[in-house]
Amino acid sequence: MNQTTSNVLVDTFSAKRSIGKDALWIVGFSLLTALMAQIEIPLPFTPVPLTGQTFAVLLSGAVLGCRRGFLSQAAYLAAGAVGMPVFAGGASTALHLLGPTGGYLWSFPIAAGLLGWLVERGAGRHAWKMAVSLAGCDALILACGAAWLGSLFGLPARQAWLLGFYPFLVGDVLKVCLVGATLPRLLRRYENSP
Repeated sequence: MNQTTSNVLVDTFSAKRSIGKDALWIVGFSLLTALMAQIEIPLPFTPVPLTGQTFAVLLSGAVLGCRRGFLSQAAYLAAGAVGMPVFAGGASTALHLLGPTGGYLWSFPIAAGLLGWLVERGAGRHAWKMAVSLAGCDALILACGAAWLGSLFGLPARQAWLLGFYPFLVGDVLKVCLVGATLPRLLRRYENSP
């Protein structure tokens, strides 16, 4: 793909892709997710805190595309699994992936990859298509998290959704709006730059 026809933002920055550049983008977005995980607001009625992670997950898929978005989030999970303090509140063990937030965490690579796939097919060029894609991928993260909570604690589906889905909707709508309104403009800007 050449610089002017790519639907993926990072590909518009350079006409040539390389393994080194891709690795830097992947690691960079993995670190961004780790940084955003440290923005943590505990909620008294659920074991899952509000964090900035989903913003980074959605941004990675939107900016990097399918493969790199997926790999950035897989790298994030691997870093936490080997003991780096990258999860919310500085948590750092493979056991964290099996706790109350495990369903959300495991869905990160899938959501980033799916969003990247949609962006590669042109969703990022139109604000409304991007918003629908972002909302769908965000709902996937929340649904996986709620289902995991229900399974982990033996909760009925309604209660799992009350604890793991609905409390996060307002913040996630803001994240979706921020990414959805910005990406089409950035693509047009960099596509038209010399």
